[in-house]
Amino acid sequence: MSFDKKLDQVTARFYELRDLLAQGSFSDNQDYGRLSKEYSDLKDVSDAITELRKTQKEFQDLKSMLDDSQADPELRKIAESEYVSVKDKIPDLEKRIKILLLPKDKDDERNAILEIRAGTGGEEAALFAANLLRMYQRYAEIHGWRFEIMEHSDTGLGGIKEASVTISGRGVFSRLKFESGVHRVQRVPATEASGRIHTSAATVAVLPEAEEVDIHIEEKDLRIDVFRSSGPGGQSVNTTDSAVRITHIPTGVVVQQQDEKSQHKNKAKALKILRARLYDLERQKQELARASARKGQIGSGDRSERIRTYNYPQGRVTDHRIGLTIYKLALVLDGNALDELIEPLIAEDQASKLLDLD
Repeated sequence: MSFDKKLDQVTARFYELRDLLAQGSFSDNQDYGRLSKEYSDLKDVSDAITELRKTQKEFQDLKSMLDDSQADPELRKIAESEYVSVKDKIPDLEKRIKILLLPKDKDDERNAILEIRAGTGGEEAALFAANLLRMYQRYAEIHGWRFEIMEHSDTGLGGIKEASVTISGRGVFSRLKFESGVHRVQRVPATEASGRIHTSAATVAVLPEAEEVDIHIEEKDLRIDVFRSSGPGGQSVNTTDSAVRITHIPTGVVVQQQDEKSQHKNKAKALKILRARLYDLERQKQELARASARKGQIGSGDRSERIRTYNYPQGRVTDHRIGLTIYKLALVLDGNALDELIEPLIAEDQASKLLDLD
């Protein structure tokens, strides 16, 4: 199907949906919700197609005027001044439409579960993991998202061994999904008297939040252990067996929760994280299958991939997937400049998908 025919098809469907909704031609609330969502999804692309058609007509009118030797000289002069700018608008509009028509990631609008773990580097890695946790918390605040800590295991010295967080809001997963991987830091630790730069790392995993309808977990596939929760250094923080460890026997995935005083609440949180991890395992399988046909895919979800380096002495942050370096370390870690790394990743992913369409 040609590009123009595809656009005509999209436009026809948009107006068909508009008429169905205006006339009330749907069977029930579920049907109304489905049609409304499809209509909403097509609204932006329909507006862009309308703008393209208008620009194409304007271009043809200008071209006809320039081709007409009998045209008024003053009008020809105006046409000449507008011809190039109008012509240049067309490919930009076509690209915008192609991006809008790209297959949507069905998980983009989901909330996300963010997991951060200190990697190599001892206490310095744990401090860096705490820096990353604060960075994402500030980023969530800037975007008006809800940030809820589910699990938090600290070192007692300001660092964290690991943390799990639920981030809720509009388009959370679509913006954070490229953050999964190994984040590396290069800096002089406060305890380093010689001023020598140390390199340490933390691992970030961003999982789409899954509902029960997405992943059905059989009780027989779970081993649930309860134990007494403890704080840093083994300090007891609870005198009852409220902490919960759930092992998903078929996959070997283990989730532990001890932040709540209630065993029931800890179990519910652990199941929520387990469901997200199992859903993400399925998602990664699908992504790897698709990536095999597309080289250089952004955000393949490989947790062992070193994706970014934060260099304190130079005040720079480098994303190794797209070779982008910005000298705004403090602003990135405060959440304010993180979009300057995320936006190019989204654009690069769109560009690679557009190549698949050509």
